[in-house]
Amino acid sequence: MKKPSIETEIVHYHERGSGPVVPPITQCSLFTFDSWEDIDKAFDDPINNSIYTRGNNPSVSLVEEKIALLCHGEKAKLFSSGMGAISSAILHYVKHGDHIIAIKNVYGPTNNFLNVYLKKKCDITVTFIDGRDIKDFEDAIKENTTLIYLESPSSAIFTLQNIKKVAILAKSKGIKTIIDNTWATPIFQKPLEMGIDLEVHSCSKYIGGHSDVVAGVVIGKTEDISQIFLEEHAFLGAKLAPFEAWLLLRSLRTLKIRVLQHQENALKIANYLEKNSKVKKVSYPGLESFEQYALAKEQMTGFTGLMSFEINSNNLDDIKNFFNNLHYFKIGVSWGGHESLIYAPAISYLKEMPKEQFEGMGISLGVMRISVGLEDADDLIADFEQAFNYIK
Repeated sequence: MKKPSIETEIVHYHERGSGPVVPPITQCSLFTFDSWEDIDKAFDDPINNSIYTRGNNPSVSLVEEKIALLCHGEKAKLFSSGMGAISSAILHYVKHGDHIIAIKNVYGPTNNFLNVYLKKKCDITVTFIDGRDIKDFEDAIKENTTLIYLESPSSAIFTLQNIKKVAILAKSKGIKTIIDNTWATPIFQKPLEMGIDLEVHSCSKYIGGHSDVVAGVVIGKTEDISQIFLEEHAFLGAKLAPFEAWLLLRSLRTLKIRVLQHQENALKIANYLEKNSKVKKVSYPGLESFEQYALAKEQMTGFTGLMSFEINSNNLDDIKNFFNNLHYFKIGVSWGGHESLIYAPAISYLKEMPKEQFEGMGISLGVMRISVGLEDADDLIADFEQAFNYIK
């Protein structure tokens, strides 16, 4: 029999034979052993043994194996949130006095961790760049640069970085790379195959997909993930609970069909918005009019449901009236779930970073970020139609 596809391996969790079709949850805090010799042997290899659920748990380990497989990585480690994964991955590669290069449209809490927390605690400096041109990275490199942090597509305006070119540049300079691949998912983009060292995801988004679990994951080579397990994961205690891992396993089984439907709905919505006179601009890598569409097609095999558009009005009351009168697009900060959401990035970004940095991101008060869910696309368009009537 030929080797099964990844989708088949994700669905099946055991060899042919009797047993539950859905794996049971190993809901326990610790694991017992038959003898001194057995527990002593387990402590010799804590990375691959279940001793205490803060470290390993069979329910969590199973999902880590599936995600590593999906990302074409050697090993994965789950965390209790996306930021747990992101901060641990970054800390793994930096030390006091180092320099980091990051794109300027990075996720807000990541920006704060890089620009505020690490600067205050570790005297680590960060250069934020546009990142659309490889020269931006070349010009930003310093003698003490140890890490390049990518997010492609980026937050709010969804610009891309040329992942392969950045990876080649970084390797030539001995610099490590991390990418937040939450937007594209492992279904549509494989950064590890392009030379990136570590891939991170907020599993609360598409991997979870049901808005009922908060989790994060780091994927990479066995050496890196094992070290993160022994240090950042163990010392910071950001473990994922067995039940949450079980929910993620449920979600992985439908990930591909869900993101394909998100894509179908999002393309229909993006095309509608692009033709609407009350919309100034639509930012969505799946549109042929998108500035980096050729690069998007080169390094991604599809597009998910998160995009932004700018309302063609400078009147804040009009913007708020539109925002507050949507029915199916609920107001919320997250994305990637079954439901459609809307959020104005200016609300939190102005609280998370200096005004000058916010203005440099190219975001105005009229920029709306939407997560297109799994509802009927025509119903979502009708919702926009009635809400746009509130703009004079």
